[in-house]
Amino acid sequence: MSTSKNKLSVQTLVRCAMIAAVYTVLCLVLQPFSYGAVQVRVAEALCLLPVFGAEYIFGVGVTLGCLLANLLGSTMVDVVFGTAATLIACLATYALRNVRWKGLAIPASFPPVIANALIVGAFEITVFFSDSAPTATMAVFNAVAVGVGEIISCCVLGVALVKLIESNESLNKIFAE
Repeated sequence: MSTSKNKLSVQTLVRCAMIAAVYTVLCLVLQPFSYGAVQVRVAEALCLLPVFGAEYIFGVGVTLGCLLANLLGSTMVDVVFGTAATLIACLATYALRNVRWKGLAIPASFPPVIANALIVGAFEITVFFSDSAPTATMAVFNAVAVGVGEIISCCVLGVALVKLIESNESLNKIFAE
């Protein structure tokens, strides 16, 4: 016989597993946009889900989705650094979950932009995927390129997703229980 606490745990686990699957599928289906120095990884909009709870960060959820997407569509370097960037971003997003600007979760959208611009752009792409010796100029260029894609994914799509979930009673019940 299951208790309501166990039922909630199973519901949470299933919901987070679905988020991981959606993240992975979005990356793979939109592969030309999801990988590389210039990318708009639409799935990164899901990095704002920790606004609704810590369960979206670890194990199952956004971090697992990123790990799987990188395992299936990228390189081992991206598995390590890209997934680390997403984990760090989700932790910081969770810390900013209650901060709003004009009623929007805009401050919570900045950690994925910053983490990915620095870790993936300035470091990973510059050090591991350049044809020449890394330079500061190259690092800045790659950080900006990745950052612009993250702004589209997180600051535009992610903030819109949070607003949609917060303003829709049915979605809010699913994501913010």
